[in-house]
Amino acid sequence: MARSPYVWGIDIGKCALKAIRCRMSPTDPHTLVADAFDYIEYPMILTQPEADAVELVRAALVEFTSRNKLEGDRIAVAVPGQSGLSKFIKLPPIEAKKIPDIVRYEARQQIPFPLEQVNWDWQRLAGGMEESGFVMDAEVAIFAMKREQVYRALAPLTEAGIEVDVLQLSPIALTNMVLFDQLPDPQTIDPDKPPPSVVLVATGVDSTDLVVTNGLKIWQRSMPIGGSTFTKALVKDLKLTFAKAEQLKRNAVRAEDPKAVFKAMRPVFNEFASELQRSLNYYTGADKKANICKVLLLGNATKLRGLSDFVGKQLQLDVQRLEKFSHLEGPAVLAAPAYRENRLAFGTAYGLALQAAKGSFLQTNLLPKEIVRDRIVASKKPWAVGALVGLLSAAALSFAGTFVAWTSYAPRLYAEAFAKADAVQQRSQQATASLDEVRQKHADAVAQQHPLLDVQSRRFQTLDMLRAVESLLPHDEAGKVPDHPADRQELHIDSIDCEYFPNLATWFAAVKPLWNETHAVAGGAAAPPPAPPLAGEVPLDAGAAPVNPDGTPAAPGPTGPSGPGWVVQIVGHHFHNEDRHKPEDAEQFLRATLIQGLLGEGGEVAVSAGPLAGQRVPIADLGIGDPVIISSSTVRKVSVPKSRPRVTADPSQQPDAANIETLDLKRYDFVIQFRWQPATPGMPKPPAPAAAGGTLIPAE
Repeated sequence: MARSPYVWGIDIGKCALKAIRCRMSPTDPHTLVADAFDYIEYPMILTQPEADAVELVRAALVEFTSRNKLEGDRIAVAVPGQSGLSKFIKLPPIEAKKIPDIVRYEARQQIPFPLEQVNWDWQRLAGGMEESGFVMDAEVAIFAMKREQVYRALAPLTEAGIEVDVLQLSPIALTNMVLFDQLPDPQTIDPDKPPPSVVLVATGVDSTDLVVTNGLKIWQRSMPIGGSTFTKALVKDLKLTFAKAEQLKRNAVRAEDPKAVFKAMRPVFNEFASELQRSLNYYTGADKKANICKVLLLGNATKLRGLSDFVGKQLQLDVQRLEKFSHLEGPAVLAAPAYRENRLAFGTAYGLALQAAKGSFLQTNLLPKEIVRDRIVASKKPWAVGALVGLLSAAALSFAGTFVAWTSYAPRLYAEAFAKADAVQQRSQQATASLDEVRQKHADAVAQQHPLLDVQSRRFQTLDMLRAVESLLPHDEAGKVPDHPADRQELHIDSIDCEYFPNLATWFAAVKPLWNETHAVAGGAAAPPPAPPLAGEVPLDAGAAPVNPDGTPAAPGPTGPSGPGWVVQIVGHHFHNEDRHKPEDAEQFLRATLIQGLLGEGGEVAVSAGPLAGQRVPIADLGIGDPVIISSSTVRKVSVPKSRPRVTADPSQQPDAANIETLDLKRYDFVIQFRWQPATPGMPKPPAPAAAGGTLIPAE
């Protein structure tokens, strides 16, 4: 059966059953429209010694179902906050995908029972921030309830034929009501400028639920003071029965001696205000930035004359009864005398209906998952039976058709057709084999021709590569060479080595973490690896996840080069590291010059051979690219001679080392590698060399 858009929020209290039927407004997503309500007061309060709580609740539910239609509506029910556990936990900085794991860990620590014995749920609260997959300043709420208490709470509803869809703690239902009715949408609140906190005080029969929230943070506790506490004070002081004291409390103003009534309840007034003050002091002490703007009172017990004024005076805050829900509409309900008389008692039912209609912020549900699963299975059974009947019918028809075809088959009628088909297949196979043979001969001929065509140009590829690297080195403008060596635009190359790789993907997989550091966009220079690997070696942390220089996870790099080629390694240093050179010093100077050029920003170079001989082509056309900083040292101070000492054959005429004038410079050493897949611009890519490895350019 299709679900209706209506929902019921049912609050089974200790004094009465409160229920309200609502739906979300089709025109305003921030408005709940009430369609019906019910208020059934028990003959006596459930906590009275002579009261049979089970029978009183059962009778109220029977009366409720007899005069209200629930079929097709979603049902949300509340249980007292003392029956469950609520924890609000601030998480450390963590990856978003790992939040469920850490929440389960926290649940095992915070819930004083094995998780198999409880029903629990959690939800991340608004606030915090997420960047690059990491969440900071996040807070989660965990709610739990023992399974036996869950089934005990559901028992009277199951007996009355009411299928519950949402089981929620009363304080959380009240929290949903406050967030929806009194505060802006939590998802739209600026964490840096949150609104002032609202305090909701919902007084029940034996306890009072206290909720403090500003939309981002939620804090709640239960105070052991309720409406019956005022009644018991009258019983004790005026020597009355509980029923008479309850009646006198509700009509204190019309009593014969109102002054005596309020005098008897004065200690409870003081205790209520003091307990509330202690709770708020604790909250503001834990959160120094908390700013409480108002206190809202709910519950019929708060209708006591003078209670709101007394509490406001004690707390020095704006205290008022929540007489009207701002975002609840429905004239037929809101104007009904029974609702108007007991409107302060419908806060929990309002919050439950809001969650069942999926308009609340907190959507946790303590309903056992096996109940939900069984209902889904039961709803699918008619469809499953129909599908099974259809499958059986289709199978029977298929079998009948196959049986008829099999019984009508005669091999002699198809012998000639089979023979012709076999002959055609044989001729096709022969033609395919002949075509493959011709293709192979053509491929062999092309392979033999390539080396012959490429011999001349390959002699110059190494020279072109070295010329390209030399053109990428920084140089001072002609005639503008600085006097101080540290100010010269130059890199000193100590050695150049090459090593052949049958597949460059092997090299790239080994240096990919260093590639990510070299090409990181954010931050400064990356930290050097523990030891510089030689060409072809795999660093110890080659399998580590790539990170940016600031420690955040880096975006996945490209798949890198593949196929045969060479890895060229350049070892060098430079002195462009004085304070006046910052920020373009050390590794940044290397990045801004040689690395940028190897990335394809180095202009063009003239080639020596091939169809484009003598012309200038982009350096990338020579097969050069993918530079990686393998080793990056820290800047260190060194002393170098101001001029090269004169060398003579006579040792006695050699200059004294102590007399050689030196200059203190800051030296930075580096090792880089890049990919070189030799190519002659204007010609097809040659086949891979037959050699399996070896040094092409010897080290100096």
